[in-house]
Formats: sequence, structure tokens, C-alpha cells
Amino acid sequence: MVAVEVDNRSGVEVDEAGAVELARRVLAAEGVEAGELGLAFVPPEESRALKAEHLGIDEATDVLSFPLDGREHLPAGLPRALGDLVICPQVVGDAWRGPLVHGLLHLLGYDHGAEMEAREAALL
Repeated sequence: MVAVEVDNRSGVEVDEAGAVELARRVLAAEGVEAGELGLAFVPPEESRALKAEHLGIDEATDVLSFPLDGREHLPAGLPRALGDLVICPQVVGDAWRGPLVHGLLHLLGYDHGAEMEAREAALL
């Protein structure tokens, strides 16, 4: 099973259990059966600071992905240090599922494009 550590620093209520369930479902569908994932919900000012620091863009954003192990496609069953997802509830509102799936696919090595869009649609 994928261990998911949730940290809600956003100042708003978040469906943490729903987010963990969706993350585990997406990861299982992508063949990740064991590993560790950090999931942080942050306020807009923290999202903005992280995006500016890591991407050079000064704006709040819905989701940021910080992959750890860099191994995109491991055989099923091997544990992975996946990395961290940072989601800003004030930017995404109730539509957090799409950004969560998008961020997870980035952690798994997907880049923007038709393949990633197709996976997002299938997983949502």
C-alpha cells in the first residue's frame, strides 16, 4: 500500500480522506502498489512562493509536484519514494480531483501532452 502523509496548512477544510483515497486509486492504476507520498494543502501565498522559487513564475497555482526517486516506470510492487504534491485549495476550490491526478502523473514521469491528458481523463 502507498503511505500518504497529509499536511493541511491551507487554513481551510479539505477532504483529506477523499484525497488519500483518490491518490491511492490513481497510483494503483499506474502500477504503483507500494511507496510513500507527501500531500500538502497550502495557502495561496505559500503556493505562490514555491512556484516562484522552483519555476520562476510569480503566481499562486493549483498544484506543484516535487518528485523524489526519478524512476518513472518501476516494475509493479516495488516501493517508491514518490515525492510531494502541494495543492492550494483556495485556487482549486472543490475541483481538487483534477489537479491531484495531474500532479500525481507528473510524479510518475508524465509530461504535458496527449498521453498525459488521456491518462487524466481515464483516471477521473
